[in-house]
Amino acid sequence: MEFLADYASFLAKTVTVVVAIIAVLLFTAAVRGRNRRSSAGQLQVQKLNDFYRDLRLRLQQSVLGKEAFKALRKRETKAEKSKRKSESGKSRVYVLDFHGDLKATANEHLRNEITAVLTLATPKDEVVVRLESGGGLVHSYGLAASQLARIRQAGIPLTICVDKVAASGGYMMACIGDRILCAPFAILGSIGVVAQLPNVHRLLKKHDVDFEVFTAGEYKRTVTVFGENDEKGKEKFQHDLDTTHVLFKNFVAHYRPQLNIDEVATGEVWLGQAALGKQLVDELRTSDEYLAERAQVVEVFSLRFVEKKSLPERLGMAASLGVDRLVTTWWERLGESTRWR
Repeated sequence: MEFLADYASFLAKTVTVVVAIIAVLLFTAAVRGRNRRSSAGQLQVQKLNDFYRDLRLRLQQSVLGKEAFKALRKRETKAEKSKRKSESGKSRVYVLDFHGDLKATANEHLRNEITAVLTLATPKDEVVVRLESGGGLVHSYGLAASQLARIRQAGIPLTICVDKVAASGGYMMACIGDRILCAPFAILGSIGVVAQLPNVHRLLKKHDVDFEVFTAGEYKRTVTVFGENDEKGKEKFQHDLDTTHVLFKNFVAHYRPQLNIDEVATGEVWLGQAALGKQLVDELRTSDEYLAERAQVVEVFSLRFVEKKSLPERLGMAASLGVDRLVTTWWERLGESTRWR
């Protein structure tokens, strides 16, 4: 019994020490987390000219013989030195990436990247945005589009590159560009507004369940999930959608006056080739092709604002990305019935 008592005492002391250590570690992690959250994050900059050069050198080194590679590098090094001297003061290209989800959460990084660019860029430079989004919430994408409009307002040429999809809110952003380039089979358009919700009122009524909604203001609540939706509420809800659609159409028409807005603002989407015919885009070209070509004549810099997220924030982003993947899959399956067999 004395042994068991000593062992229990030892175990209790050990558990106390372990709990104390864990508490200290958790406290330290919380303090560091607060410090990280108080930080505004940081801007990462990559010179894409160096990236393309490294790709070329790696291939040359593998394919050419040792002597041929050395001779080629000697000529290229001499040409690069001469080129650097003649390029002083020339224009630059700043590349930003926007991968949109339903809430356009990438806007938090985009706004900081644009702020950074506007501190240095001049009208002789260019901003290229590689945009990928199937759209989402109206107010979220309206804000993201307003961020891009800052570039236009500063008089800096803005080029939008769409390799996969820029639809609905994504196209609202794309139309801000002075030029829109897209891949031949990218999806563009969907200039429309949609809202949907289930209604379980009849199910609740069947089981004698009442759902009461109390409002102040005639149109504070128009349609609900649980209550009975009357015709007056539905008409008001549809009116609000139509009003938003008109604003969307006017916004697109302002930035792309060459469009026949009534023809393209039907909610339809078009692949790149057809979108070019509708003047939704200006040129069929991938972002890789365009940037590699620009890197031959000017300095090209890729900007990315990064900020460490807390664990709950990372979990929330993972859930949001999961929903976004479902939406993207839906867009990609739009043309499934006409795919090659």
